[in-house]
Amino acid sequence: MKLLLCALIGYGLGMINPSFLLAKIRGFDIRERGSGNAGASNALLLMGKVWGVLCAVLDIGKAVLAVWLTGVLFAGEPLAYPIAATACILGHIFPPYMRFRGGKGLACLGGIILGYDWRVFLVLLTLAIILAVVGRYICFVPMAFSVLFPVVYGVLTKSLWGALILLVVAPVIFWKHRENIKRIRAGREVRVSYLWNKKAETKRLRHEYPDDP
Repeated sequence: MKLLLCALIGYGLGMINPSFLLAKIRGFDIRERGSGNAGASNALLLMGKVWGVLCAVLDIGKAVLAVWLTGVLFAGEPLAYPIAATACILGHIFPPYMRFRGGKGLACLGGIILGYDWRVFLVLLTLAIILAVVGRYICFVPMAFSVLFPVVYGVLTKSLWGALILLVVAPVIFWKHRENIKRIRAGREVRVSYLWNKKAETKRLRHEYPDDP
């Protein structure tokens, strides 16, 4: 019963999607524009940096709240954290009220790491920034860290079951990023340089693919 409640709390908080809700308030479905993703990155592209950052902070915050709340309610239960964390990410990706077409899990993944240990979060955040800059695409980060973090968690806690539960989200996150991989291969994926050089990246895409909307 405790583990079921952990899953329900994680999933319930995870399925609250700020980018989808804020876009609806502004009169459009975020999944029908831009990259088609109901997440902070698409909110940034469509609504600007302030809204994109706000959505990212809220997504991170709900994940932190999910693992913190279950940790308080079920202190001493070793699987409370991995179950709530995994359920939160799955709730974000597959929310019922959005017909299971949610976001891709990057900010939630960051949130569960921050909720686990801020020091681990800072180390992995540094590695994530390096990976994004060197690899040029943000989508590499969630795919890589959906595998790396469960390994780190397993090593630090010596909990094989905890690591395996967290690893459940890895194939889901890879599957959610399949279109990003296709766009990278075609040269049409927005590069991370968009964050600090929007004009140049927009010009590149329009120059190479003038017929794209």
